Amino acid sequence: MNAALRALQASVIAVPPLSLRLLQRGHAVRIRCRHPEASGLRIDVMSKMRGVAESAELWERRTTLEGDDGTVYELMALGDLVRAKKTQRDKDWPMIRRLIEADRVACQGTPSLERARLWLQEGRTPELLIELAHLFPKEAAARAAGSALC
Repeated sequence: MNAALRALQASVIAVPPLSLRLLQRGHAVRIRCRHPEASGLRIDVMSKMRGVAESAELWERRTTLEGDDGTVYELMALGDLVRAKKTQRDKDWPMIRRLIEADRVACQGTPSLERARLWLQEGRTPELLIELAHLFPKEAAARAAGSALC
């Protein structure tokens, strides 16, 4: 960990201090990078996240992408990322909407049933929900029947 902090020229920007004991208790530690190639990047270091599976299970469900230069990126699966973003912070909810909408745009053609169920559960715009209700009427009806309406 210390080698990574040195390489990023990073420092802790908020309490608590960076310690294994606090990370294992579920605290997140925020660091700010100052290396020219990562200048200003803020990273939340954590070993546990509320509302999501353990790390090994998250790793099994991960999404792997490859950049144009051949760099491989291992990312949290969309469903897990959405669950992790469901916090009490107002700024996270628009991000969930953008993640779901971007995934729909990136998905060419008819989505898998699993993906459509995620979109039906997490979709925030009428346009997306109407589109999905036409494509997946049984799943949309089941989702609507299970939803609590206010």
